[in-house]
Amino acid sequence: MSEDVQVEPATAEEERSEQELLDEGDLAADYIEELLDIAEIGGAIDVDARSGRAYVTVTEEDDDTSLRKLAKPEIVSALQELSRLAVQGRTGRFSRLILDVGGSRDARAAELAALVDHAITRIEEGAASASLPPMSSYERKIVHDLVAERGFASESEGEGRDRHTVITRL
Repeated sequence: MSEDVQVEPATAEEERSEQELLDEGDLAADYIEELLDIAEIGGAIDVDARSGRAYVTVTEEDDDTSLRKLAKPEIVSALQELSRLAVQGRTGRFSRLILDVGGSRDARAAELAALVDHAITRIEEGAASASLPPMSSYERKIVHDLVAERGFASESEGEGRDRHTVITRL
């Protein structure tokens, strides 16, 4: 009879050093730079490491506004996934990098704050709970933080693309 072998969950993402995250960010930046060159779109690229993730930020250069075409949430999300795949192809490891194009992350954070405020208003007016639309794990983390700051509770529910946040009173 064979023994069951238990494998601990991978914690490689948590254990990556700042330098490994910066290297990951550099790979993603190279990929994004090639895409920008192909599309003839200008942009300055910065790489940072924080909270166990590589952050790649693309900002407009000089008075070039062509980057705004790529700052739409669905386009940033697609570019982020492509960048993650490019990094994974080079390193053999899953990447949790975050891509921000033209301030898109700040704009989305403001939208999420407005969603949270509206949901909390519904609860304060008597609703038992308020569900937000499905969103990525990164966005749900932002929502959970915002909800906690406002003194309410939140929980993620659902599976896959239907995973969403439900807000309740503490």
